[in-house]
Amino acid sequence: MPNILIADDEKEIIRLLKIYLNDYNVLEANDGQQALAILNSQQVDLAVVDIMMPKVDGYQVITKIREKSSYIPVIIISAKVTLSDRILGMDIGADDYITKPFEPLEVQAKVRAQLRRLSASDAVAKTETVTVGGVTLNISECTVTKDGETIELTKNEFKVLELLMGNPRRVFTKEQIYESAWYDADSVDDNTIRVIISRLRDKVGAEHIKTIRGLGYRYEE
Repeated sequence: MPNILIADDEKEIIRLLKIYLNDYNVLEANDGQQALAILNSQQVDLAVVDIMMPKVDGYQVITKIREKSSYIPVIIISAKVTLSDRILGMDIGADDYITKPFEPLEVQAKVRAQLRRLSASDAVAKTETVTVGGVTLNISECTVTKDGETIELTKNEFKVLELLMGNPRRVFTKEQIYESAWYDADSVDDNTIRVIISRLRDKVGAEHIKTIRGLGYRYEE
């Protein structure tokens, strides 16, 4: 049975989510410090994290999760609702972002979806390396180098680059790109995509990532 960490300072929210996530072993944390202690002492298969928590905030908790593993799914549930909040949350490694107040059934569905994808990725051992235009992407090690030098990418930047480099010259729509990194094409935000593409161009070279007006983006040598 998967271990689901729920970190939120509102005990009523934890109580509610436990009802809807009763198929899993729920680990409770009422502040960020408790969440970090659980991460250090127990296996966590998925984390549901609030941002505004006492002692240690959710951003720090997610950063620690990402230092521990690139593959633990993280879902933010937060009262912070601006676009900049969503972008920051996803940039530091969250896989999904749900705003308060929320529907418990939506959380339940997204937890199941994340665990399905995690199971599917575990079933396929990724060992291949892709090199296009002087940029090398090592899928198994989650590393990127350009002309022999390591490039630091966020988790979502890596996933978008993996999609584009794995299919050079193929045009991907914004919806496909968004879904490759955040799995929720229903909430596609054009500005989020532009931010990720702009950062990738700065890091791997603007000449490699082309905009196809009215369609999307593609990777070129």
